[in-house]
Amino acid sequence: MPKIRYNNIDNVSTDKTLKQFKQWRDERRQKKKDYSYCIPNLTPDLQYLHSNRHETSVTWIGHATFFIQYEGMNIVTDPVWARRMGFNKRLGEPGLPIHEIPPIDVILISHSHYDHMHIASIRKLYRADTTIIVPIGLRRKMMNKGFRRVIELKWWESTTIRDVKFSFVPTQHWTRRTPFDTNTSHWGGFVMEPVLQDAKIDPDPSDESSCEVGGAAEANTRLLPPNVYFAGDSGYFEGFKLIGERFNIHLALMPIGAYEPEWFMTSQHVNPEEALQAFMDVKAETMIPMHYGTFKLADDTAREALDRMEAERQRLGIAKERICVLKYGETFKVQPECRSAQS
Repeated sequence: MPKIRYNNIDNVSTDKTLKQFKQWRDERRQKKKDYSYCIPNLTPDLQYLHSNRHETSVTWIGHATFFIQYEGMNIVTDPVWARRMGFNKRLGEPGLPIHEIPPIDVILISHSHYDHMHIASIRKLYRADTTIIVPIGLRRKMMNKGFRRVIELKWWESTTIRDVKFSFVPTQHWTRRTPFDTNTSHWGGFVMEPVLQDAKIDPDPSDESSCEVGGAAEANTRLLPPNVYFAGDSGYFEGFKLIGERFNIHLALMPIGAYEPEWFMTSQHVNPEEALQAFMDVKAETMIPMHYGTFKLADDTAREALDRMEAERQRLGIAKERICVLKYGETFKVQPECRSAQS
């Protein structure tokens, strides 16, 4: 039986020829790059991370790996604590040592590329009650690796775990782990929303989590965590606007690196300017950049990515506080906001 092969929206191709790979290699030889800037590490607040049960927090481990605390759950995205990625040595220390991570409830995998799905890291995080959520086509591979609690989703499908709804949304990318499994599983991002957002709420006036309007608790409102969008890995595409139309996103974790040479990478990786456009497309309030400075996957540097992002932020007139650049190990704490259960 032939294997199912997955595609991008409008069947956009990310395939490259041997001639194009040779052209990239030849161009690379001519470039002189300054790789002296390294993303700094911040000593993580382990006491807070191990005791936090209520606040939404996002801690950057590196690349596309985040430790997220949301609605009382501990979540990790695209776990990679590897010291090397192929021939590329990791450029900075992981923000949290893997043995210091609090017990993980959910692992989100955007796609099966090695820099987003490191099996050895997943094994160290996985417990009997950990759930792994993967794109369609990847569940059997994970089950064969010994992971038993695995949910796979198609684009726009959702699953609920405890008090959180996880929705799998499109990206423009591709995937492969062996010469024989190109695009046999899909790729995408995730939106996290509180389940209570969809429920009718009649708050108790004495409840401090209720929202006060005019001296009394307003019906059907309460303090809710932000809706969080983890964009995975993607080229710029119209799907970002579709996501912005379908979801009310507050915090977006957006890739900004691995874009050079742009003629080669444009179909699969956004550049910093496109990342900010995607941020505006999904209509998020705050953006945390990722996918830069951890592994040398392309010819751009961390300093270049950050400088281009900052120049474009200024050009577009986006308030500086809306872009939160984290250090490895730094935790961004998000205050809940009072909003309608239907918003």
